[in-house]
Amino acid sequence: MRVRHLSLADFRNYTTADVPFEPGPNLIVGQNGQGKTNLVEALGYLSTLGSHRVSNDKALIRAGQDAAIIRARLQHSGRELLAEVQINRSGLNRAQVNRSPVKPRELPRYFSSILFAPEDLSLVRGDPAGRRRFLDQLLILRSPRLAGVLADYDRVLKQRNTLVKSARASGIRGNQLSTLDIWDDRLVGLGSEIIDERAELVRQLGEPLRRAYQSVAGDDHHPRLVSSLSIFGADEENIPASIGRETTGTDAQERSSDSATREAFRAALGAVRRQELERGMTLVGPHRDDLVFMLNGLPAKGYASHGESWSFALALKLAAAELLRRDSASGDPVLILDDVFAELDRTRRRRLADAVGGFEQVLITAAVLEDVPEALSAHIIHIRSGAVVDD
Repeated sequence: MRVRHLSLADFRNYTTADVPFEPGPNLIVGQNGQGKTNLVEALGYLSTLGSHRVSNDKALIRAGQDAAIIRARLQHSGRELLAEVQINRSGLNRAQVNRSPVKPRELPRYFSSILFAPEDLSLVRGDPAGRRRFLDQLLILRSPRLAGVLADYDRVLKQRNTLVKSARASGIRGNQLSTLDIWDDRLVGLGSEIIDERAELVRQLGEPLRRAYQSVAGDDHHPRLVSSLSIFGADEENIPASIGRETTGTDAQERSSDSATREAFRAALGAVRRQELERGMTLVGPHRDDLVFMLNGLPAKGYASHGESWSFALALKLAAAELLRRDSASGDPVLILDDVFAELDRTRRRRLADAVGGFEQVLITAAVLEDVPEALSAHIIHIRSGAVVDD
């Protein structure tokens, strides 16, 4: 898969923009603050329905405007399609594919990309929410139907939390709240599917992660992913004290066949019901889980150096791209490297260039042209003050 052309209207600092892209590497060059990252952020939004920089869509709309439009002409296996999304300041966002309306959440079905940026260091050092989001976005790219499962879980979770808060306010005890059992059934059904899908994804990421880390860092520090699950007693507020249960392919298959995940989830809800009524919130489920990154047998968070953390985060994104390349019907995802090379020494720049050179299309942003290896500089796009300019 590749992007042939990107058009923007009132997105970030762009009044309008029209940018053609070529197969292979495309290098977007501009000084900081000129708008180069905004271009790749727009493409990342098309495939994930979110920004890697902000959590609020409204920040993507140019100041003083009511809506922003992202329009990309995509090509796969000789076929072209036009994917569009309108991000509205008020009201629901709208989307089209080949001029026919679709639900925005269907867009990842048509376009897959993997974006790595300096902000991704928070995958290693930040809170669990970022790691859950990484897993869920990758799940949707691999299986778009899971967008509906995740959305339904969030809806049920909100409704259950509302009920628990109401019960706390009125002083109702857990055994008097029969309505909560109904929401428990829905939460367990949806949540168990998410837990098992994440577990299988973690298992499949293991070997690509090891290879990618070695290719970037030049050494094998035994990178590993360990699922930390609240239904088995892990607490996202105190992860170092309870790394949780490492999931394997066999575990995932066993849980699917004998409903062990459902049983554990239901038992965990029963065990914490009193605490939930006291705190007014749902305390177990995939919304409370974490993914622990391990290097040389220790949690990377708190133990890894800056360079090791950077290599782990980058390797994780490369491993995700490798899974999509292997399994997706649309072939290679578009690989996006936002301001990555400035953080790397000469040796790691060369290693990264070698690692990404085989992808069908790679989009790279850089403030300094010389930071990027010559092998990735075949097609250069210059950005200045929110406009594409001739050098």
